[in-house]
Amino acid sequence: MTQEPQAAKARVLIIDDEPDIRELLVMTLQRMGLQAVEAGTLEDSRRHLGEQTFDLCLTDMKLPDGDGIELVRYLQAQFPRLPVVMITAHGNMETAIEALKAGAFDFLNKPLDLQHLRDLIRSAVRLGKEPVLPGQSEAPPLLGTSPAMEEVRALINKVARSQAPVYISGESGTGKELAARQIHALSARAEQPFVAVNCGAIPRELMESELFGHVKGSFTGAYSDKPGLFRAADGGTLFLDEVAELPLDMQVKLLRVLQEKSIRPVGAAKEQRVDVRLLSATHRDLAAWVDAGRFRQDLFYRLNVIGVHLPPLRERPQDVLVLSRHILNRLASDMDMRIPELTESAADALSAHSFPGNVRELENILERALTLSDGGAIEPEDLQLLPAVQGQSTVMGAAGSDRARQSSVGSDDDLLAAARELGLEACLEDVERVLIRQALRDNDGNRTATARELGISFRALRYRLKKLDLDDE
Repeated sequence: MTQEPQAAKARVLIIDDEPDIRELLVMTLQRMGLQAVEAGTLEDSRRHLGEQTFDLCLTDMKLPDGDGIELVRYLQAQFPRLPVVMITAHGNMETAIEALKAGAFDFLNKPLDLQHLRDLIRSAVRLGKEPVLPGQSEAPPLLGTSPAMEEVRALINKVARSQAPVYISGESGTGKELAARQIHALSARAEQPFVAVNCGAIPRELMESELFGHVKGSFTGAYSDKPGLFRAADGGTLFLDEVAELPLDMQVKLLRVLQEKSIRPVGAAKEQRVDVRLLSATHRDLAAWVDAGRFRQDLFYRLNVIGVHLPPLRERPQDVLVLSRHILNRLASDMDMRIPELTESAADALSAHSFPGNVRELENILERALTLSDGGAIEPEDLQLLPAVQGQSTVMGAAGSDRARQSSVGSDDDLLAAARELGLEACLEDVERVLIRQALRDNDGNRTATARELGISFRALRYRLKKLDLDDE
């Protein structure tokens, strides 16, 4: 059998007191071109660890002089970059989750599935041999100099070296998908697919098919086989955003996928094994939803093996200007403009703002300010923070976009009510959409005259038309 050259020099420590299990593991490793070292006890394993370096450790849970969890904790303290895979009794998910929480790379159930074993070994050895260094990630960075963000980045670097499910919590707009992309980019799966899906955006009747796929003819409209999102992410990472929106029947099926590491497409006779790392997120208090009976406790326990919490922007005000400069640089590049400066008063206004919409709100504020400014400097009035926008409510009430008309926005109270229902940034976009549409009508569709009337450049108007889906107007 052909050996795998990329892992030819890797050395794996096998710790198990059953000779037949060690023999099976040694044979598998040797066929993969890996060097195997055997140990039957924790004492033997510590001796080998003191004498040689290893790229992976495979350990049984039950050992004559202790348990595998104890070894995982020891390795985390003494050899933090050494991946360790726990071998557990089939169906003992509590032990598996305890191992993952202690820092294990992943776990294997007995009886061992050899294909799964080989896939897991490849991933773990690749992680040990080719660590991703800071700056190598292609995902956009999580910016900020606050202690809170330093802690988040350190935790992401740590959890990236595991296969454990990660639950990312935080308010809307804090960057949960960005954190998920960072975890993927720093992991052994970085070269494999990253698939993100918003669970709240999938119609309930299509959810099972979207996630697990279907076979041709399984239901009306199933004209061909569909692989589904789990298959699309096979070998890589699947990010389930707004996981709280999963209906209870889908929660049961997702729990089974996590336990069995296999899926059954709609209409299929057999299950299909998938190798997917699952990351999930929601802006809701998922623990409260568990208490209310809206989310399964066993699934929450399984998803929340490792938790990463993203703090709201109001709790890290020192990051506002760092983020602002980065966002302005990117926006100016996208709009082919020179980078504007924030005046001192504008910077003070941003620093004092509470940002209920977090980083996403900051991006929208700066994007709007860039189109309203003269391109040289951004003043406080260009930011149009909430008090200034309230004064626009009569415009929304008079002309109104579709969403604004549905909300009957006509006064300050109406605008605030709409902001609570639709979100602040959606209402602000409505204001911009109304103003641009009216200016276009007043100028018979002449975009140069429209830009002049609005006090922005033609290039900025063109960008806003595209941004607000007004290109055809």
